Amino acid sequence: MSNQSLLDRSLQSVWHPCTQMKQHETYPLVPIQRGEGVWLYDTDGKRYLDAVSSWWVNLFGHNNLRIKNAIKLQLDTLEHVMLAGFTHAPVVELSEKLAKLTGLGHAFYASDGASATEIALKMSFHYWRNTNKPNKTKFISLQNSYHGETLGALSVTDVAIFKDTYAPLLTQSAQMPSPDFRLAESGETAEAFALRCAITLEQYVGEHHETLAAFIIEPLIQCAAGMCMYHPIYLRRAREICTKYEVHLIADEIAVGFGRTGSMFASYQSCVDCDEADACTQSRDCRPDFMCLSKGITGGYLPLSAVLTTDKIYQAFYDDSTIKGFLHSHSYTGNPLACSAALATLAIFESDNIIEKNKEKAAHLNNQLQIFSQLPIEHIRQQGMIWAFDVKTTNEKFARDCYAEALRQGLLLRPIGNTVYFMPPYTISEPEMDFMLQATFNALKTSI
Repeated sequence: MSNQSLLDRSLQSVWHPCTQMKQHETYPLVPIQRGEGVWLYDTDGKRYLDAVSSWWVNLFGHNNLRIKNAIKLQLDTLEHVMLAGFTHAPVVELSEKLAKLTGLGHAFYASDGASATEIALKMSFHYWRNTNKPNKTKFISLQNSYHGETLGALSVTDVAIFKDTYAPLLTQSAQMPSPDFRLAESGETAEAFALRCAITLEQYVGEHHETLAAFIIEPLIQCAAGMCMYHPIYLRRAREICTKYEVHLIADEIAVGFGRTGSMFASYQSCVDCDEADACTQSRDCRPDFMCLSKGITGGYLPLSAVLTTDKIYQAFYDDSTIKGFLHSHSYTGNPLACSAALATLAIFESDNIIEKNKEKAAHLNNQLQIFSQLPIEHIRQQGMIWAFDVKTTNEKFARDCYAEALRQGLLLRPIGNTVYFMPPYTISEPEMDFMLQATFNALKTSI
């Protein structure tokens, strides 16, 4: 099939996500044929460095042999079986590994991040109903939060472009001030600002806790709102406040889990007094009540999400009465192929010392960021394997122009408004990082 034929047929038959389709009259689709490492190759053989990990999912590169072979091996034995009334080794092994990593002993599976959010919200609501507190039905989130685009997830999302059109369909929630350090007053530290935001949170929770089911939060980074980063002390205070007033804390680790923020899970960086954040996964002082996982869980190979929760919450559903059970399901819940990919992904973390190696890679990239010093940018920020900065420009089409020019440079970037960010696969090499930065610099000079 020729490139043009593939593009024409795609535009006629495929409705692409998060896209105004008419814009493809000006910005053509890119027909990708294969991937290798951090590179994507189109049907003409041109390659593009995947600086955004294909929407933040690809941790260990395209065409990773270990993950691919794990899926192939599983395919020879069991491709799928319903998880209602049945079980299988991959889902049991994965659940046990996630319990060990998070300190949360019960895993409920779905296929995508938004579904994980829906599950956590429903579980929280249902828990309070099962424990004779039926008035606790409300939810709160942060300003500029993003938790998915299904109706329940949108109800706790605060990004206007996704939410406003569907507002009449949504349950109302309240949004707390974001601790995004860019919003701090002049001279105010990120930590002081985070603590000030936590004071407002406690005031609201203290007044409304009798009707509040849960506070859902993206730990450390509000990604879809423009990589808004904040001090981990806010997570500690949020945990303390939710515990004090009997409100569930839901950690949306969908985008930031599995090493993205410099520890296996961002939530445990709230353990600010500890030398090693990941050592605190068993601490009741730090654990969220629910943790939502997806994206990187399979290394970017197959759709999978999970919601992990505590023994206490699980026991509230364990009853002779069917109606007290969590009657939620997805056809592909706990799919064996997806679980095998997740197990292979976790095995790479264990065998390759990924968290420590990422620190070395982050240090190299940080040293090279001076390339942007001559450009009109501000708020250069980094957390683990995520970098971002804001571009000062009057070009109203900056995001699209920068994206298009980056493609011409052989780079996949996807700016969020005026925010440019990098979230590359962990397999990226130092020369590839240098290429990524130089190509970004070239794209910015043209599009600003």
